[in-house]
Amino acid sequence: MWAPQVEALGATYDVVVPDLRGFGAAGGEAVEVADMDMLADDVARLLDARGLDRVVLGGLSMGGYVAFAFARRHAARLGGLVLADTKAGADSEEAARARLQMADRVLAEGMGFVPEVMLPRLLGPTSRERHPELVEQVAKLIGQQDPRGVAGAQRGMARRPDSTATLTQVTVPTLVLAGSEDELTGPEEGRALAAAIPDARFVQIGGAGHLSNLEQPEQVSEALLDFLAPLWI
Repeated sequence: MWAPQVEALGATYDVVVPDLRGFGAAGGEAVEVADMDMLADDVARLLDARGLDRVVLGGLSMGGYVAFAFARRHAARLGGLVLADTKAGADSEEAARARLQMADRVLAEGMGFVPEVMLPRLLGPTSRERHPELVEQVAKLIGQQDPRGVAGAQRGMARRPDSTATLTQVTVPTLVLAGSEDELTGPEEGRALAAAIPDARFVQIGGAGHLSNLEQPEQVSEALLDFLAPLWI
């Protein structure tokens, strides 16, 4: 999902794209509950293996939840933070219940029904109406996932803590991105995040829904390059 940014940033920066437990190359490491703290510690171990002491860490949606956990547990390793289409608050009881129901359903039925349910929530109307190739790409990505990984991630997100208090403790430059058409964690959520973090910048990504980096890759890559240019890690 980060392929456009790897291409755009790779000529200048060492870009590391982790596969979280249950996904991609880590598909065989699915757990019943992919706790955000566990995933953050996995990222720290990956940095150890790569010999990287400090990094600019970015995450979109669930990746943002992992980034909050990383900021709490490994703050000294942060040289910057990117939070895209995510939020600090915990799930409501209703939202948590829906995640747990999704976990049970994918284990029982597989991934076949998920694109139909999720695509209208993940992609904005601009993408759905004007970019059928992207709709097809995201549907294919969803369909390729292991139900065990998806179920573990849903349970982990349902149990994640409220990270609002973490925001004021972030002491590194932070970029907050939000798609203008994101119905899950939209621009107002992004602005609130940026306002709560001492050294944060907010950028709205026009014509994008929840998957802003895929829907408007050039806008997102430009915002990342502008943010990274003055940082020294």
